[in-house]
Amino acid sequence: MSENSEKPAATPDAARLPAAGPAIDLATLRAEIDRIDASMHALLIERGHIIDRLVEVKRSRAAEGGSAFRPAREASMMRRIVDRHEGILPLDTVEGIWRVIISTFTYVQAPYAVHADLAAGEAAMRDTSRFHFGFTVPFVAHMGAAGVVAAVAASKGDLGLVPAFAAPGGSAWWTALEGKSAPKIIARLPFVERADHPAGLPVFCIAHPVTDGAVTEVETWSLHVAGWSAQAARALAPLAEVIAVPDRGLDGAALLASIPVGGDVGLDTVLAALRASGASVRSAALVGSHASRYTHSPQG
Repeated sequence: MSENSEKPAATPDAARLPAAGPAIDLATLRAEIDRIDASMHALLIERGHIIDRLVEVKRSRAAEGGSAFRPAREASMMRRIVDRHEGILPLDTVEGIWRVIISTFTYVQAPYAVHADLAAGEAAMRDTSRFHFGFTVPFVAHMGAAGVVAAVAASKGDLGLVPAFAAPGGSAWWTALEGKSAPKIIARLPFVERADHPAGLPVFCIAHPVTDGAVTEVETWSLHVAGWSAQAARALAPLAEVIAVPDRGLDGAALLASIPVGGDVGLDTVLAALRASGASVRSAALVGSHASRYTHSPQG
C-alpha cells in the first residue's frame, strides 16, 4: 500500500452533526443516517444519468463495441478506494459495494455475461464472480477452462474467469488465445490482494481485446518448450510467474508466463534462462496483459 495515501477530507455535512454526548438523541442520529442514505441514492441516480450520456457519446462516435469493462480504470479505482478507506465499516463491504456499482453500470452500458471455470472449485469461483461482478450480470458455469475460452470467443463482449494457477489435471487453455482474433487475458483478479480477502481466488479475466482502457503492466506469454525439467522450472522461478502443463511429449511443456513490463526482466531474459537450463523454445506468443499485483496492508 502506498505510504502517501491521502486520508479522506471531512465532508461539509459532517459539521451539521452535533458532538457526541447526552444532548444528542437517537432520533437525531437516525435522521442524519436517513439524510446520508438519500444523498447516496441521489448520487447513484446522477451517476446513471451520466452513464446514459456516455452511451450516447459512444454511439455518436461509433466507439468500439463489446464489453464496456475497462481493466486499467477499474484497477486504478479499486486501489484508490481501499487505500483511502478508514473507519468502522469493513473494507470487504466497501470494496464489494464499489465492485457492484462499477460492474452493474458497466453492464447497463453494454450487457455481458461472465463465464467461469468451476473445475478448480465451484464455491470459490462463484464467490469470486459474484463479489467482482454482482448478481445483475449473468453467470454461466463451465467445467473446464476450454469451455470458457470458447464461449468468450463466440460472444460479442462476454468475460471469462479461469484460475491463475495450475489446476490438477488442467490443460493449456491459454494456447487458444494465441490467434490474432482470439480472446486475450485483460485482467487478473482480485485487483487488490490481501490476506483476508473474501474472494481472494486468483483468476485471469479473458475477453476480446480492448483498445481503450487496456493495462500492460504485466504481459502474459504462451510458450511451448522442449526439454522441460525441474532445472528449467527453478531457473524461471525468480524471473516470472509461470503455469506449466505437459505438452507434445514427455519432455515438452506449455507455459503461461507472466512477465512485468519495464523492469530488468523481459521476455528475452526468460527465453535465455530456459535455453541455459537445457530447454529449447518452440514458440512464443503474446496472449494478454494485466495490471501488476497490488497488495493492501492495513495501517496499524
